Amino acid sequence: MSKSIEELKSLTTQIRRDILRMVHAVNSGHPGGSLGCTEYFTALYGKVMNYHLPFTMEGKNEDHFYLSNGHISPVYYSTLARFNFFPVEELKTFRKLDSRLQGHPTTHEGLPGIRIASGSLGQGLSVALGAALGKKMDGDQSLVYTLHGDGELQEGQVWEALMFAAAKKVDNIISTIDYNGRQIDGDTDDVLSLGNLHAKLEAFGWIVLEEKNGNDLEAVIGILERAKAETGKGKPVAIMLHTEMGAGVDFMMGSHAWHGKAPNDEQLETAFKQLYLEAPADY
Repeated sequence: MSKSIEELKSLTTQIRRDILRMVHAVNSGHPGGSLGCTEYFTALYGKVMNYHLPFTMEGKNEDHFYLSNGHISPVYYSTLARFNFFPVEELKTFRKLDSRLQGHPTTHEGLPGIRIASGSLGQGLSVALGAALGKKMDGDQSLVYTLHGDGELQEGQVWEALMFAAAKKVDNIISTIDYNGRQIDGDTDDVLSLGNLHAKLEAFGWIVLEEKNGNDLEAVIGILERAKAETGKGKPVAIMLHTEMGAGVDFMMGSHAWHGKAPNDEQLETAFKQLYLEAPADY
C-alpha cells in the first residue's frame, strides 16, 4: 500500500532512530551520512522506485539501486527493513558476529535488497553502469539508481565511469551525489575541492539537476521525479543533492565529527528527544 507524505515523514524519523540505535549498540558505524540521506532513501523506496517483493537478485523489469558509499549502511538497512525486505528485528544484529548486516553491505549472506558489496569507494557507478547496459540489452525499460558521497568523487574511477556513461549514452541511470560538503577528514573543500561540480558533470556529458533542500522529503521526491523525466534522452542523469551530515540531531550537524562516531548513552537519549514520535516502532 502506498504511504502518504505524512506517513513517509514519520518514517524518516523512525529510520533516524534506527540508525542511532544500531550504531550505539555496537559503538561503531557511520551515523552522520546516514542521517543526512534519510529523506533520499525514504523518497526512493517510498515513492519513486519501482521494485517487487520478494527480492530477487536479477530484478528483471524492476528498478535497481546501488549504494556506492557503503559506509552509510545503517540508513540502507533500516530502509530495507522498514519497507519489508527483511524483518525489522534483524536490525539488532548490525555489525555483530555472523550478522547479515555487516558494516559495509555484502552479498554472500543473501540479505534481501543488496545486489553488490560496497564500501571500497569509487566502484559503485561502474557496477551500476554494467547493470544499466544489461537492462538495455534485455529490452528492460526499468531504471538504475545510484548514490555516492561527494568525498567519494575524489576517486579517479568515478570519473572514468562518468565519461563512459556519457560516451555510451547510458540514459537509464540516475546517479545522486550526497553533496554535504564533508568527509571523514574534514570539509571536502579542505581535503580536495571538487570545484564547480555542476559544470564538471555537464562537461562530462551528463544531464545535471540540483536540489538545495536535500533534507526536505517532498523536495527530494520532486527532484527524483524530475530526473526520471530526463531519462531516455541519450544522456545519463545526475542529481546534486545538498544535505546536512547528521540531519535531525542538532549536535551532530555542522561538522564532520560524526562521520564515523557512535553516540554514548546520554547523547542517544538527547537525540531521541529530538526525534520524537508519539508511537515509535523501535525494534
